[in-house]
Amino acid sequence: MSDPLNHRARKILSAVVHEYLNTGEAVGSRTVTRRYGIDLSPATVRNVMSDLEEAGLLKQPHTSAGRVPTDQGLRFFVDSLLKVRSLSTKEREDLIARYHIPTDDLDAALRDATKVLAELSAHTVVLVTPRPEVDVLDHVEFVRLREFQILVVLVTKSGQVQNKIVTSPDPIDLDELERMNNYLNHVLGGLTLDGVVAKVQAELASEKMQYQQLEKRALELSAQALPEGAQPQVIIEGQSRLLETVAEGGDGVQLHRMKALFRTLEEKRHLAELLDETVRAPGIRVFIGAETHIEELADFTVVATSYGVPGEDNRPLGTLGVIGPTRMNYQKVINLVDFTAQLVSGVIGKR
Repeated sequence: MSDPLNHRARKILSAVVHEYLNTGEAVGSRTVTRRYGIDLSPATVRNVMSDLEEAGLLKQPHTSAGRVPTDQGLRFFVDSLLKVRSLSTKEREDLIARYHIPTDDLDAALRDATKVLAELSAHTVVLVTPRPEVDVLDHVEFVRLREFQILVVLVTKSGQVQNKIVTSPDPIDLDELERMNNYLNHVLGGLTLDGVVAKVQAELASEKMQYQQLEKRALELSAQALPEGAQPQVIIEGQSRLLETVAEGGDGVQLHRMKALFRTLEEKRHLAELLDETVRAPGIRVFIGAETHIEELADFTVVATSYGVPGEDNRPLGTLGVIGPTRMNYQKVINLVDFTAQLVSGVIGKR
């Protein structure tokens, strides 16, 4: 609807959406007048509901006299009618008690936060780990394992740790190893992971490397350890909840949709691209139905946000989101997603 709804229409739409989210049933005019304190006759309410239907905000399923919100109606509700209250101090304390996130292991922290969020929301949770183009290298260290074997350890500012054993063509003594570590940290420290790859390649291609043999060996060994075309990981928790939603009914259509959704969860790429949309705008993003641009999620809602301490370019590190039916408790899920992102950001900020 191009023009804003009047006060009466907004109240009735809000009542219909709230009732539908609570019950999952089509909502009739008498339910609206009796349960939501709207001082209008059922006939007047029916007329307004008819207008809302013409505007594409409500629809009448089957031959029922009641109506349910369309995706467009849910969009209007989330943007204009939903009042998300802040969590009270006690609610925050209760939630903190539910989360036991380790601060010394980022990977474990992300997986634990994802698991708890799935339990609290009763929906599927997707989390994208810090992205290589944003995550900054904190330090690199060479550790000698054997005469020709070196363990290369890369640690990022967010707390991600990458280990890889590489082989040196020549033995390296401990003094040389320390000099290599100092050189690499001076040259590569503070660069993003993508920047580290580019810097190593550029340094190796430079003419000066012909005369700096120790530095050249250090760069060559680090190049062996750097991931090529590194992509963030996608962690998914609670897949069964999403599949169970689709499986209700059990006929061939539901089975086909369930298989398609399972493939989407397995592939993960489309989910990562969807959540990456949250990086472009701060705060909570809500994608309803077709807004996800993922055919298999046409009947679902995704509530997502970014997390992490922004770097100099003010870009967040990663994203997380909840996937559930469009008939979800939006206020609860929005609060849980926002709170979890704050906790994860806090863990990263302490590193």
